[in-house]
Amino acid sequence: MTRARLTTVGFDADDTLWHNERLFRLTQDRFAELLADHAPREDLAKALLAAERRNLGRYGFGIKGFVLSMIETAIEVTDDRVPAAVIRELLAAGREMLAHPIELLPHAREAVEAAASRFRVVLITKGDLLDQERKLAQSGLGDLFHAVEIVSDKTPEVYARIFARHGTGAEQAAMVGNSLKSDVIPVLQAGGWGLHVPHVLIWEVEHAEAPMGHPRFLALNDLSDLAEALPGGEAHI
Repeated sequence: MTRARLTTVGFDADDTLWHNERLFRLTQDRFAELLADHAPREDLAKALLAAERRNLGRYGFGIKGFVLSMIETAIEVTDDRVPAAVIRELLAAGREMLAHPIELLPHAREAVEAAASRFRVVLITKGDLLDQERKLAQSGLGDLFHAVEIVSDKTPEVYARIFARHGTGAEQAAMVGNSLKSDVIPVLQAGGWGLHVPHVLIWEVEHAEAPMGHPRFLALNDLSDLAEALPGGEAHI
């Protein structure tokens, strides 16, 4: 067990502090219903996931890219004959997602408050700028963070820059999040601690194997475990 000084704690937002993926799942169910006459649900899911993977480099993460990928998939599976009414429904679904109220996950406020009372805390999230700003404002958590970073992707280099700018470097920082691929592994590669808080739903693009045995990796049951994992001014990980 490594004992080292910790100065900065980063928090992911979507599916770490508030619900997000379930909204995408509900919209994908609606997408499958709209195109049920053109392809089986399983085939639609595979085609949509492939489109999302292709489009990440073009549109980035978030609802807008998801909607564009649904429209692209609808065009593909209907051989360019998708009804305009279906496109209209998909655009409406996207607008509903962008207007959906925020629901905090259990222990989210308490976890951020506990961390903020002892460390510098930074919200680090990726996705559409306006949507992430809206969700943070609606969450009621904005005033608890010392800084907010909305990024296009999460890489070791991105974490190194953020924790150098808002803390004392990645080696004295921890990242808390539900995605092993985005919130944990790149932080470990940058020299920090990665604290995994699992969520029941995970987007397949974010799937990764847990880095078991890494001295700076810790798996929590939920956010209620965070205060004990980061006691005082030190991390016992």
